[in-house]
This record gives sequence, C-alpha cells and structure tokens, in this order.
Amino acid sequence: MEGIGIGHPPPMWDPALVDEVVPISTADAEEMARRLAREEGLFAGTSSGANVLAAIRVGQRLGATARTVTLLVDSGLKYLSTDVYRR
Repeated sequence: MEGIGIGHPPPMWDPALVDEVVPISTADAEEMARRLAREEGLFAGTSSGANVLAAIRVGQRLGATARTVTLLVDSGLKYLSTDVYRR
C-alpha cells in the first residue's frame, strides 16, 4: 500500500507499544480515502484511509460504549495523479 513504507520501520516505531496490527487491503484503504474526501471533506491518502477503516473495525469490536481514535497524518495531494482520486 502506497504511503505505508513497507520494509522501512518508522523512526519512532516501538513494537512493544502495539497491541495489534489490523490488516487492510489497498482497495479498501483507497475507497475509504475517497469516502473521507467525499463525505467528511478530509483530503487524505491511502494510509489514512487504512487508519480510519482499522479504527472503525476496532471500534465495532469494542462496542458502542468504547471510544476509538486515529490520526490522519498525510494529505491526498500526492495521490491526485494516481487512481485513488482519478475518476
């Protein structure tokens, strides 16, 4: 998935702090990025789409009384020339 940096761990990555990794397909992440732009006015990339989708899945699993938070740390700008926003 573009934007994740497979094979390059982020400089502040501490695996001891991670409870789980939620797998998200590239197609689902791209669709969520488009949905965020269309429905929420948030212009983000596929990694942010994956973050939001993973947060939704975790939130569903935790139930209605739980709060789930994620951050969108990129822009959709570099994706304008890709299939993510081309239609």
